[in-house]
Amino acid sequence: MTHPSLDDRDGVIWLDGQFVPWRDAHLHVLTHGLHYGGGVFEGERVYDGHVFKLTEHTRRLHESARELGFHIPFSTAELDEATLELVHRQGIGNGYVRPVAWRGSEQISVSGAGTSVHVAIATWEWPHVFSADAKEHGIRLGTSRWRRPAPDTAPVRAKAASLYNICTMARDAADEAGFDDALLLDYRGYVAEATGANLFLVTGDELHTPTADCFLAGITRQTVLDLARDIGIPVVERHILPEELGGFDECFLTGTAYEVQPVRTIDKHEFQVGKTTISLTEAYTRLVHSRASTRSEAAWSGHPDNGS
Repeated sequence: MTHPSLDDRDGVIWLDGQFVPWRDAHLHVLTHGLHYGGGVFEGERVYDGHVFKLTEHTRRLHESARELGFHIPFSTAELDEATLELVHRQGIGNGYVRPVAWRGSEQISVSGAGTSVHVAIATWEWPHVFSADAKEHGIRLGTSRWRRPAPDTAPVRAKAASLYNICTMARDAADEAGFDDALLLDYRGYVAEATGANLFLVTGDELHTPTADCFLAGITRQTVLDLARDIGIPVVERHILPEELGGFDECFLTGTAYEVQPVRTIDKHEFQVGKTTISLTEAYTRLVHSRASTRSEAAWSGHPDNGS
């Protein structure tokens, strides 16, 4: 099924406090964020018409902007309310939400001082990233030559658009090599993450995941860690070397878009979709389809969190 280009759709996008027709949501070609990477974003999921962990994502958008040195001119409560109204207007049942904030076009200079800050939110139907077969049997990862940078060389705690250029190059190379995604190591050579998702590995009854000290510790990652502890799965967060991969039985990725996605191979290492992966997939599915798991109802009823 062919979907229309993302710039040619019906509906509305929330842009700087106003709902504008989808095709009219533009920015200038001399936008500072486009030239110098001054932009941050979020990815959020809609399940059964409700946004999962909306406020957590909105708060992280603010935190990412602060990490890059700019202030978003809308509070967490305002952005939450705009998101809920947008999802309602667009009639999204199961889909994706993309908030993004960037520096404006007042000047072209490496310095971002004096530039305005703009914010947009878009949403569209998007049930799954991978096919049903991939969800059942897993995807294939190839190790990339690109690495996650050191914390003193990049804003690694931010969900910054500039950092995703590494992911784009890694993913394009993986696609060309016949893989479904890429595995990135960090600057020290430890296993880090995939291009848009965190990595988990299983040995025996233990769940292992790389220490998130130079890449984003995702909201879905934390959700799965909490679920694992709730159902009695021992969790180990540590540095993992690539040569250890062959000693694990199961592997999966987590992310807002990926959800809990099994991995069947990394390079020549093979994994099974075993009981731990299945248990956490089922637990995550139950959670995201529980209305109590979202902040959307509280915000929609007029009691949003007012923090920024």
